[in-house]
Amino acid sequence: MAHDTTNDVQPAPAAQEPSKDDERIVRAYAKLEKSVALQKAEFFWRDHAGWLETRGYRLRPRYQPGWKPSIPVFGEIPLRDENYVAMHRAAVVDATRVTDGKRVLLKRIYTSDHPFEVEITKLFSTEPLSRNPSNYCVQLLEVLNLPDEPDATLLVFPFLQHLTVLPFDTFGEIVDFIKQIFEGLQFMHHHHVAHRDIGIPNIMMDGDEMFPEGWNHFLGRLTPQGKPHRTFFTRTQKPSKYYLIDFGLSRRYDPSDPDPLERPILGGDRTVPEFQTGKESFNPFRTDIYYVGNLIRRYIMEGEGFEFTGYFGTGFLRPLVKDMVQDDPEKRPTIDEVLARFEKICKRLSTGKLRSRPIPRKGNVFKGLRNHIKHWKRRRDFVKQGVPAIPSRQSPSNT
Repeated sequence: MAHDTTNDVQPAPAAQEPSKDDERIVRAYAKLEKSVALQKAEFFWRDHAGWLETRGYRLRPRYQPGWKPSIPVFGEIPLRDENYVAMHRAAVVDATRVTDGKRVLLKRIYTSDHPFEVEITKLFSTEPLSRNPSNYCVQLLEVLNLPDEPDATLLVFPFLQHLTVLPFDTFGEIVDFIKQIFEGLQFMHHHHVAHRDIGIPNIMMDGDEMFPEGWNHFLGRLTPQGKPHRTFFTRTQKPSKYYLIDFGLSRRYDPSDPDPLERPILGGDRTVPEFQTGKESFNPFRTDIYYVGNLIRRYIMEGEGFEFTGYFGTGFLRPLVKDMVQDDPEKRPTIDEVLARFEKICKRLSTGKLRSRPIPRKGNVFKGLRNHIKHWKRRRDFVKQGVPAIPSRQSPSNT
């Protein structure tokens, strides 16, 4: 007789409720995927990636249609990789030029908001001005007109490095930086253009030789893959050229008018004294002098906030900077006077001063000591090799 197995069947085990640890892991990964996923501000670049490819510019995988972040359950999550960093400001993105693999920057502007930016950028990027060694304006590579947005224009620039990515290693490097910015502003003023928004975000440097592995668009201290640089060089070892960028607020004035007046417009630096007076118009060239003087005061001399370190030993700049940031714009020196005074100051600096290391006002004492020892080893080698105390370079090519 067959055995009835009906009663032998065991009931299915009840489904287990997820543990609190499991729930936390699920929520953490969901939150992580959301944080690295494409943001709304980035949709523009994803939607135009195919068109840009036809124009010779390839965007990173992050902006290719269908891209999704790959979040491994185990192993290291490459959150510092460029493809995992969300861009919350859609105006600028990096790309690769298809013809030669050179990295570039694409900037989207709306001509209704910045009607003079293309004109002024082209002015300084066209011969003979583009070949002038005193021209420190970023060089425009191409202008792309979007087929679906008549008011929008894409400007193509060289891929430049952020100014603050490395501290200055010598006072000679500081002198070189300030001199280039003064010369660049003088060049603009001599061609009747006021920048009107000079600040740390609007000064970049050519980093190709300083960072041979390339650099991260968002985290310039790292490689594109988000790893520490195995090799990088100081500004003395690989002298860099600095560039004034972003002419969205810039204006060109009538050469016959020695004292043009302009209504105030707020840029990145909101501390301009004359803008607090309630007056209707000011000379924008004198406001530029304040911008540059305040930049040196905040970034080089005093330090401010987390980003601006400031350095001890920069008192030699104080008299000039004090005059540049006077409340009364009429009492500020012109850019010609600024540069002439700065050159006299530099002539009084000894070679020992120029080769010495500026001590940051902020930072770790022990790390600073290690950096100081490394600096003196480099200094000894530079003296033996005859490396100039003030970096000397040939203007790098931007093509």
